[in-house]
Amino acid sequence: MMGGATPPAPLRPLVSRSWTRVLGFGLDPTHANARDPLPWAEVERRRHHSPLALVIDEIRAVLTSVADASRFIVVVTDADGIILWREGSAGVLRKADGLGFTEGATWTEDHVGTNAIGTALAEQAPVQLFSAEHFEEGQHPWYCTASPVHDPRTGALLGVVDVSGPALTLHPALIALVDTATKLAEARLWRHHEQSLQRLRRSAEHVLATTTGPVLLVDDDGWVAHYSGVLVRDRIAAPRADLPLTVPGLGLCLPERLGEGWLVRPDERGTSLTARLVSVGGEAVLEVAGTPDGDAGWRVSLTPRHAAVLRLLAAAGTEGMSAAALSRALFGDEEHQVTVRAEVSRLRRVVGALVAAAPYRVAEGVRLTCDP
Repeated sequence: MMGGATPPAPLRPLVSRSWTRVLGFGLDPTHANARDPLPWAEVERRRHHSPLALVIDEIRAVLTSVADASRFIVVVTDADGIILWREGSAGVLRKADGLGFTEGATWTEDHVGTNAIGTALAEQAPVQLFSAEHFEEGQHPWYCTASPVHDPRTGALLGVVDVSGPALTLHPALIALVDTATKLAEARLWRHHEQSLQRLRRSAEHVLATTTGPVLLVDDDGWVAHYSGVLVRDRIAAPRADLPLTVPGLGLCLPERLGEGWLVRPDERGTSLTARLVSVGGEAVLEVAGTPDGDAGWRVSLTPRHAAVLRLLAAAGTEGMSAAALSRALFGDEEHQVTVRAEVSRLRRVVGALVAAAPYRVAEGVRLTCDP
């Protein structure tokens, strides 16, 4: 136990891992640590920008209808562990106020110790904690059941749904209830995504009807709303203004902004893109020339590692390099393939997919030269 005594029963591995993390933060288990509540205006701003605002009504429908009868409260946080929404039993809400369990408060492990919200964020998994499994003694009269909510499109963590109440009122069905609420929220988010693509498709109907040849219509994240003349997966690399994009089956494309989305089609001018890797004041810079039709060129600074990758791919030519080959060239062995894949992924976000994958290579339609 935190006071040094032997616990009456062995700690669950999840609780042991959390206590180990929390002890490293220097928190005090005998009193409430800082919750750092945000101003109400910032809470409102976060609510407005949170994707969970789209599904908060569905979460309420599942959980709060029985909150008063069951004596618990429902709490929804963002990915930073900041409480954005909270409602439920009036009596339990008053007790939560005294604990600092309020809107705007931060309930991550490094702020308030082991708790279902913070531990669910740390473990990226559903968590239920009971009584003295909490780090702070003030939380011992409570139980908490929490589950992360993820973006069904990308897998990104959006926040946590939590149910909390007096420890003696814990009902075993609450785990299933919270799990149902999070699954419903993720399903509704996917439906909102589909509806957004439908709206984008309708808004672009007049342009698509007069467009010939292969074409894609995608949203800002690269999700495909419409395709014609080319077989694609559900998603391509996210388009960016004035940055070239390579799409399997289309080759080199220059995305065009269309309403709230992007029109992606092959460069009809048939011109190649010329890029040059140079050193400016000791810094690696990639310079991409403009097109003969007057499109402006652009330049971007690169990290030494990204510059090294580009030089290797330029030397490899059309055959390209595998992750294993890049690992050998960069690190002297094949044990760093995960690192290589992550670095190339970051590089492609910077240079607008001038680098193609499978194998890694300079994309078709791009002529890259590297100064000594």
